[in-house]
Amino acid sequence: MSHPHPELGAPPALKEGALRITPLGGLGEIGRNMTVLEYGGRILIVDCGVLFPEDEQPGVDLILPDFSYIRDRLDKIDGIILTHGHEDHIGAVPYLLRENPDIPLIGSKLTLALIEAKLAEHRIHPYVLEVVEGDRERIGPFDCQFIAVNHSIPDALAVAVRTPAGMVVATGDFKMDQLPLDGRLTDLPAFAKLAEEGIDLLLVDSTNAEVPGFIPHERDISAALRNVFANADKRIIVASFASHVHRIQQVLDAAHEYKRKVAFVGRSMVRNMGIARELGYLKVPGNLLVDVKTLDDLPDKEVVLICTGSQGEPMAALSRMANRDHQIRIVEGDTVVLASSLIPGNENAVYRVINGLTRWGAKVVHKGNAKVHVSGHASAGELLYFFNICKPKNLMPVHGEWRHLRAAADLGIATGIPRNRVVIAEDGVCVDLEKGVARIVGKVRAGYVYVDGSSVGDITEASLKDRRILGEEGFISVFVVVDSTNGKMVSGPTIQARGSGIEDGAFTSIAGKLEEALTRSAGEGVLEVRQVQQLVRRIIGKWVADNYRRRPMILPVVVEV
Repeated sequence: MSHPHPELGAPPALKEGALRITPLGGLGEIGRNMTVLEYGGRILIVDCGVLFPEDEQPGVDLILPDFSYIRDRLDKIDGIILTHGHEDHIGAVPYLLRENPDIPLIGSKLTLALIEAKLAEHRIHPYVLEVVEGDRERIGPFDCQFIAVNHSIPDALAVAVRTPAGMVVATGDFKMDQLPLDGRLTDLPAFAKLAEEGIDLLLVDSTNAEVPGFIPHERDISAALRNVFANADKRIIVASFASHVHRIQQVLDAAHEYKRKVAFVGRSMVRNMGIARELGYLKVPGNLLVDVKTLDDLPDKEVVLICTGSQGEPMAALSRMANRDHQIRIVEGDTVVLASSLIPGNENAVYRVINGLTRWGAKVVHKGNAKVHVSGHASAGELLYFFNICKPKNLMPVHGEWRHLRAAADLGIATGIPRNRVVIAEDGVCVDLEKGVARIVGKVRAGYVYVDGSSVGDITEASLKDRRILGEEGFISVFVVVDSTNGKMVSGPTIQARGSGIEDGAFTSIAGKLEEALTRSAGEGVLEVRQVQQLVRRIIGKWVADNYRRRPMILPVVVEV
C-alpha cells in the first residue's frame, strides 16, 4: 500500500504515454470533490465541488479547491465531467468558469439543469454536453463511457476514461440499492464488462467504507415518514438537501396521503424542486403545492413545509427558524424532521439547531431516533461485491476522510488487490498510471480557497486565526501618543477591551508600568513606531495572561507628535 509523504516534492514532467491523476479535493475530507486527469498535454476534470465550513472557519461561506495547479493551462481543459448534482460535486464550477467560461460541461440531464441554473446567477452560459448511461464520447484524447449508478439524487453517473495509458474508472458517489424509488439500478453488468476489458485504476467512493453490511433501501423510509405524518397534530417541517429529489418525493407522497398541503421554503429548494418537476424527476399530485405566503390561511394540521438547513447551516431556513430569525415561527406541537445524514464536522451545528427547535416546543425527528434517512453511499458489504466485480489492477479510494480511505483500501486488499497496487493519496498528490502500475510521483498545492461574501481567495489561514481569537478571546485596543524626538509618552495610554471579559477600569494598574517601560525603552534608543507597538503588545499581553489567563488580540495604536 503506497501513501503520500509530507516531504513529497513537485512532480516531474509527465512521461509520454502516461496518465496523471491529481485530486484537488475530496481526499481526507467530505466534500470539495475534484480530480484532474492529464494525458498528452490535455486535461479532463471529474467534478468540481465545494466544502462547507466548520466552526473553526468563522465568516466563511464556502471552501473551493485550489485551481492554481491548472490556472495557467485552462485552455488545455477539454471538459468537466459532473457525476451528479450535489453541491460537493458541482458547487465550485461557477468559480472555475469565471476564469474560463469556454470549458465544456458534460453530465446527465438533471445534473446539467442544476448547474446551469446556478451558472445563470453568475451570468455564465457554458457549452454543455448531455449524456446518458451507455453513452461513449470522445473528449479530447479521453474516451469516456458513462455508467448508471444509484445515489441519493437521480441521474448519477460513473465514468470510465480510456487512454493509451489505460482505463480509469471513477465511480462518483454511489450505492447499490436493489429497490430504488426510480427503478434505476447501479449498472453492475456494465462494470463487469469493463472488468473483462481491464480496469487499470479504480477511483472508488469511500464515504461509508467503515459501515458494515448493506445500506437499507431508500423506500424503507416511507413507513417512518407515514408514521410521523400519522402522529403529527400540527405543522410538519422537513429539512433536507435542496437536491435530494428522492427524499422530497417521499415527503410529497406522504403529504398527499394525509391530505396536507406542501410549501417549499428557501431559494435553492424552490429552484431545484422546480427544475426536478419540470424535467419529470419529481411527481407532484395536483393541487398539492401552495405558496408559503398562503400558509396562514390553512389549519396547522394541513401544512407541510420543506426547507433547507439539515446540516445546521447558519443562514439556512431551519437554523433561522430555530433562532427566531425567520418569518415562520416554531410553536409548541410542531414536528420537525431532519431527513438527511449528519456530515462529519457538522455535529455541533446540527445539535445546536435541534436544541433551538426543541426550546420552542417542536418535536424533532432525526436519524438518531427514527428511520428517516438512509445513506447514498455504498457500505463495506457493497464495496466488497463491487471490488469483486470490477477486479481493478490498481485501487485509489476517494471521497472520504482518512479513516474512510484506509477502510476502503483494506476492503480492496481483502478481495485480492495486491497491497502494493493500492494507493492512498491526499489532496494535491499526483498519481501516474504507466504500464499498468499506479504510483505516487509528487505533490502540488491543493489548499483551501475561502469564499467570504464576494471575496474569493482573499481570506488566509492567518485571517481565520485572527477571527477565532477575536471570537473566543476578544480584543484590547491601546492608544498611546509619543514624542517623536525622544520617544517618551506624552498622552495615554487609553485602553479599551471588547469581548475579553475584562473591564476597562481594570487596566489602571498597568498604565503606570506601561509608561515606565516606554520611558526606559526610549532611553535605550527604541524610537520606531513598530518597535513601540511591539513593546506595548508584549507588556499588555503578559499582564492579561498573568492576571486573567486569557490571550485576546491586542491592537496597539502609537501616534507620534
